[in-house]
Amino acid sequence: MSSRTRELLQLLAVVNYRLGEDVSLPALARWANRSRFDLHRRLRQLTGETPKAYTTRVRLARAAADLVAGDRRVSVIAFDHGFGSHEVFTRTFTRHLGRSPQSYRARGLTVAGRHIAAVHAATVSSAAPCLGLYRISIDRIDITERKPAVPLDISVHDLPTVHALVIRRRVTRDEIATALAESLPAVFDYAQRNGLAIAGPPFARYPEVGMGSLVIESGITVAEPPSTTLPDGIEALVIPPGRAVVTIHHGPYDSLLESYQEIEKWMRDQGLSAAGAPRETYLTDPGEHPDPATWETEIVQPVR
Repeated sequence: MSSRTRELLQLLAVVNYRLGEDVSLPALARWANRSRFDLHRRLRQLTGETPKAYTTRVRLARAAADLVAGDRRVSVIAFDHGFGSHEVFTRTFTRHLGRSPQSYRARGLTVAGRHIAAVHAATVSSAAPCLGLYRISIDRIDITERKPAVPLDISVHDLPTVHALVIRRRVTRDEIATALAESLPAVFDYAQRNGLAIAGPPFARYPEVGMGSLVIESGITVAEPPSTTLPDGIEALVIPPGRAVVTIHHGPYDSLLESYQEIEKWMRDQGLSAAGAPRETYLTDPGEHPDPATWETEIVQPVR
């Protein structure tokens, strides 16, 4: 695939791997062999952020996760994530997350435990670059050749209770990507600011699906429900335990509907019926994996 947006995704993959280095706009323009103006405009169109805002946000998110997941010195974390000095890091961190790095570490996560902190840090590291890119349309990346669909491996599992933070909106199918790009950063930022332990990748849940529109709940899973009052627009969600059909969709998001249809057929053949809202979890991050053929999305359909 040779599209300009694919080139930008490839550039983002490099950026997210090298955030400890110089990722200023002049450096990015040299890597991409484009003018600063053109690259600035195209990256903003793709991610919804300026290049500087994007790299700063991802650096801070990963640094914040490192602060609560280990005991390395703050100055070392600052340097590892591309900040030129302890002072610059502290000033930038405090402005964006509402407290100093030392205070943020002292408060820690709302749920203690080394394993929980490690899961939180790993999830933040992988998801932060991609919060505005999930459900990106294949049309926008101008793929001229679609690879054959990977056959689904469908099975039934008993799933535990899931706690999550979501933003609920009614949208058309064409607005799903926009809804995710607007909702996920807000939920993600709230969780990080308030020390909530993120327990898994971003997801979308569809409690209502109609002909012209659907209701989408965009959010993240957390280790336990928040104990404080949530801001307007963000809701605590409890997904009850139970049996569910589970599969992994391989490939671009535009072909997700085909996988849902295959799941429905499989359920009919097995004598199963839907018993709750389906959800999809974005296991692969477009900002780190530019080839849509490698994207993986877990689909979960509760059944009776």
